[in-house]
Amino acid sequence: MTELLQYLDYPFFQRALLAVVLVSLCGAVVGTYIVSRRLVAISGGITHACFGGLGLGYFLGVSPLLTAAVVAVASSAAVEWSSSRWGVRSDSAIAVVWALGMALGTLFVFLTPGYVPELNTFLFGNILTVGPSDLLAFGIFGLVLAVFTVSCYRRIVAVAFDSDFAAVSGINVRFISYAMTVLVAVCIVLTIRVVGIMMLMSVLSLPMLAAEVYCRRMATIMCASAAVSLLCCLGGLILSAGTGVPASAMAVLLMVAVYAVARISAALSVRRQAR
Repeated sequence: MTELLQYLDYPFFQRALLAVVLVSLCGAVVGTYIVSRRLVAISGGITHACFGGLGLGYFLGVSPLLTAAVVAVASSAAVEWSSSRWGVRSDSAIAVVWALGMALGTLFVFLTPGYVPELNTFLFGNILTVGPSDLLAFGIFGLVLAVFTVSCYRRIVAVAFDSDFAAVSGINVRFISYAMTVLVAVCIVLTIRVVGIMMLMSVLSLPMLAAEVYCRRMATIMCASAAVSLLCCLGGLILSAGTGVPASAMAVLLMVAVYAVARISAALSVRRQAR
């Protein structure tokens, strides 16, 4: 415990704690929308498409996060456009984007001369490497996400749960869908450094899946999932500081445990009421 308190004096650990808060709050909003629309796979598709952008950035010698952001937004827009215009099933479009991103990323990393220094950080995440610029970008994104969510909350809920009814009601479904898809893509790019490509889909789905066991309203799910995500990420960070294992892996394991406990307790409650 004393050793853990000593970490609080270090700027990198303070930035990690702030990153945990930002990831939990933004991930709760974005993840709830994804889960509500049953598009959990899109987070995995965009995440793995980002690998192509990262590889392109390394190959061209520019910021890999910038190219990853461009690829993520383009991929998310392509999935939404092909689904709405061409009638392509969302899971099929996501599979194409997923495979193309991973293939291009592998190709560009292979063609990049020398050693790619931060590749492991982007693949597996390292919350202790978060810098002030990352926090600033995440803070600005969080502000934009909060303003858009609050101002368009009713329309977002309508589109998330029944897009056909929303369209009949006069809501601009295309605008809400594209806007939320772009916000999902940007959130994924900003979160990659924290939890990594391999585990990001878990962070954007497991807390929401656990919250919806007991919650039914979208706002309640957002709040509950933010609490679950925050507690699990903090727990993962603390366990990582004490054991030396990756914080992202510990956080995801805690989320799986919370989801399992929620499901088991809900099943036992239903059985008890049936008796």
